[in-house]
Amino acid sequence: MTETLHNPVLPGPGQDTEKKLKATRDAYGEALLELGKKRSDIVALDADLSGSTKTCKFAKAFPDRFFNMGIAEQDMIGTAAGLALTGKVPFASTFAVFETGRAWDQIRLTVCYSNTNVKLVATHGGITVGEDGASHQALEDIALMRALPNMNVIVPADAAETTSVINAIADYKGPVYVRLGRAKIPYVMPDDYKFTLGKAFVFHIGKDANIIAAGIMVDIAKKAAEILSKEGIDTGVINMSTIKPLDEETVLSAAGSSGFIVTAEEHSIIGGLGGAVCELLSERCPVRVKRVGMKDIFGCSGSPDELLKYHGITVENLIKEVKTSLKK
Repeated sequence: MTETLHNPVLPGPGQDTEKKLKATRDAYGEALLELGKKRSDIVALDADLSGSTKTCKFAKAFPDRFFNMGIAEQDMIGTAAGLALTGKVPFASTFAVFETGRAWDQIRLTVCYSNTNVKLVATHGGITVGEDGASHQALEDIALMRALPNMNVIVPADAAETTSVINAIADYKGPVYVRLGRAKIPYVMPDDYKFTLGKAFVFHIGKDANIIAAGIMVDIAKKAAEILSKEGIDTGVINMSTIKPLDEETVLSAAGSSGFIVTAEEHSIIGGLGGAVCELLSERCPVRVKRVGMKDIFGCSGSPDELLKYHGITVENLIKEVKTSLKK
């Protein structure tokens, strides 16, 4: 499959540009390659999209440990589970919409039910896939994976966190789903940050509102919070990169501090981060929650920036939603 050119998600005013923009899929390709150099038990599988998922770097360096399964995602998952049972640590990759959709039954039975040590690392998640349009824009993948017992679900906020995630899950025993993006995005995490499964990163806990975000929305949330704070609205930002298991302690702490939570995700507001947060708070600490993300619709074709604006997944709309909700 040949990829079309597209615009990156550019940094806004005041964004630190010392580090270049970088796609999380690129960080994955590099991290997987380095893992392969250190560990002979690491293997990689791809469904004929290694040039796009960046597993091609691993394939070039370790051709005897790379398996191109062709356009056969279901076969790829079954093979990955088999390799895991032999003691290998398989990283199976393709586009998010194909991995979680076409191979859901295989993931459910051979990976989750069997609790095999398979790492599903999917790229091209969300609407920032861009011009490829609705057929290739996974907007329900987090919900599909979060519903499966034994599955861990992770959405890194930037390239640096992606590298830390890939190294962490290589050591973790059990099924993991990592959702990565196509577009180049800014770095947002501190230089000394290290990912821990099931633990959120708190930039700040606000007294008026707290934004719990994942993926590209962490950068957008930080920009929105900065503007809101200048207007006298103390707004916290939390990077909830692990959607499952959810960091319940941090969510409850944020809810208790402000009494108002906003979730922000590049995913359907049904079943994703917003759903996970609402489920917890409705049982443990009922407070107001506003979910910002994709409504109950499919995406469409356009550049990443155009699509984010069209669907209201922007700094401006996040600010508007916070202000409107606080007035109520």
